Amino acid sequence: MSVLSGRLEETTLPGPGPAPVHHLRDGAGVPHYLKTHYWWAYIHPKAVALFERQWLVNLILWGNYPRLRDAALAELGEHLPGRSLQVACVYGDLTCRLSERAAAGGGTLDVVDVLPIQLENLRRKLPEGAPVRRIRRDSTRLGVPDARYDRALVFFLLHEQPGPDRARTLAEVMRVVKPGGTIVVVDYGLPRWWHPLRYLWRPLLARLEPFALDLWRREIADWLPAGAVDGRLRKRSFFGGLYRMVVAARSAEGGE
Repeated sequence: MSVLSGRLEETTLPGPGPAPVHHLRDGAGVPHYLKTHYWWAYIHPKAVALFERQWLVNLILWGNYPRLRDAALAELGEHLPGRSLQVACVYGDLTCRLSERAAAGGGTLDVVDVLPIQLENLRRKLPEGAPVRRIRRDSTRLGVPDARYDRALVFFLLHEQPGPDRARTLAEVMRVVKPGGTIVVVDYGLPRWWHPLRYLWRPLLARLEPFALDLWRREIADWLPAGAVDGRLRKRSFFGGLYRMVVAARSAEGGE
């Protein structure tokens, strides 16, 4: 892919061998919040070497990574024809499993991330010939035509973003998914009153992930653009409410 005058041009998928990173001109700068608050987790070269361990990802999520991953994949389906979108790379094997489902359905998967180091890490994880394009792009400015994708997944990205960026990310996701297409969002939520992590986890999140507590005070669905959902919106909680999943279908209007 390339961008000329802000317009996306599509190329065919690469053959066997690692897929290239597609650098898109506008909106590809690293956001300030990412450089300021998350350099230790995603930007520093040693971060990838440290966090790209399945057992560690599971530990950080209090043993819930397989359950959350499988729940998100189940909502998307076993076979994924057409075009699928994953917004932001993630540690662990989620993307590889999503790629397998795209391949099984004869479809393709675009993975968008603003950090080259994360896209390179994904390249190393993907099997040869995977139907995946790695695209360097800011989630708030995806730069692709409206209604391009059949479905989209946002997995533990929103809690890392300030409110305006979070709202814009979801607006962009809604914009690029076809009417009736599925959007799956998994992230933090407010634990039940009896949950010990409601009190123990809060100060750690406040220190390391300063925007995460917004998702404790408001539902994930509250950040969706007005008019974007056609009414088929489902919510599910995990681990006493600490994690939430929202499954939405994009309306014909698509919202703002």
